[in-house]
Order: sequence, then C-alpha cells, then structure tokens
Amino acid sequence: MKLIADKLQCRRGGRLVFADLSFAIASGEALAVTGRNGAGKSSLLRVIAGLVRLAGGTLGLEAGEADRSIGEQAHYVGHQDAAKPSLSVRENLKFWCAYLGSGGAPLDQALDAVGLGELDHLPAAYLSAGQKRRLSLARLVAVKRPIWLLDEPTSALDAPSQDRLAGIMRAHLADGGLILAATHAPLGLANARELALGQTA
Repeated sequence: MKLIADKLQCRRGGRLVFADLSFAIASGEALAVTGRNGAGKSSLLRVIAGLVRLAGGTLGLEAGEADRSIGEQAHYVGHQDAAKPSLSVRENLKFWCAYLGSGGAPLDQALDAVGLGELDHLPAAYLSAGQKRRLSLARLVAVKRPIWLLDEPTSALDAPSQDRLAGIMRAHLADGGLILAATHAPLGLANARELALGQTA
C-alpha cells in the first residue's frame, strides 16, 4: 500500500494553510509531520482523513480497498479524546468497535496494551487526561485499519505510556501499516521520516 500526495493545497476560513505539498508513504513506513504552530500539521491529517476539503492537488492510495475512501481505511486520532463520560472504559471502546468495525485485538487485549485493563469498569468521567488519551489510542489496537493519522499522539502521556505507544506503532508498521503523525515530540520510531511544514498565511 502507498499513500501518494501531489501538490496538496488547503484553505481554512479563506486562509491558505499550505500549498504545493507532495510526499509518498508506503506500508511499513512512518512519517513525522513537524513544524511550528499554524504550519498546517493538523489540517494535513484532517484533509487525508476526509474531514477537511482539499483545495487543490490530489491524494491517491495504491493497493487499498477500491470501494472505500482513504478516510474509511484510516484511524484519525485528533486533539480531543472522544470518550463518553457516563460510559465505562470498556463500554467506550466497545462503542467504537461497533461503530468503526473490528478485526483487531479483543477488547481485553486492546485495553491491556494501553495499560487500562484494570480500569475497564471505571466511568470515563473519572479518567485523567493521560488515561483518556490512552483510551482513545486503544481504538488503534481494537479496530484494524492500515492507515493511522495521529495528531500529537503522545500528548498528556507519561513516559511509560509513551513507551507503550511506541511499541504499538512499531507492531503496526511491522504488520504492513503506515503512520502519519503530527508531532512536536519524538515518536520513538527509529526509522521515521520527517515532513517539515513551514508555510503559513
């Protein structure tokens, strides 16, 4: 599988966020999207996920599922951790599995992978910011999708949780997945390439 971006352009609120942006990323590869605030890191991920309209250029996916959009073959983890406060940790993840599909690890294994197995009964309202982030990331393990679009994935995570996430990402790459991550911090992936964004309007 290969994701190919050619001369992408994004406008938000009438403002040019980035233009003439080209790159390619294949199975087993990770691309760290870096740049100062406002450079368009989050906007790029949202464009690929299909959440923001592409203003110019083309996005293509080789060897993907022809009857599904790129967004439908991707996990998008944004800044906000989508957890329903009244549902338990397990119920939240079960909801996302029902909504997004499954094919990944069982719920218990996914929660253990992010260190939440012993808190599965706890309402999400009682979770810390880091625990909510880990719950959001558990979707990556529980629902199998080849493309991961991660916006500041280490945000609010302590060092042990960052190590867990790095292990999860390495396993995904070894399984032929691909990762684009907007980040200000190291991802813990030795072979990750960098895409530096610098243009703001």
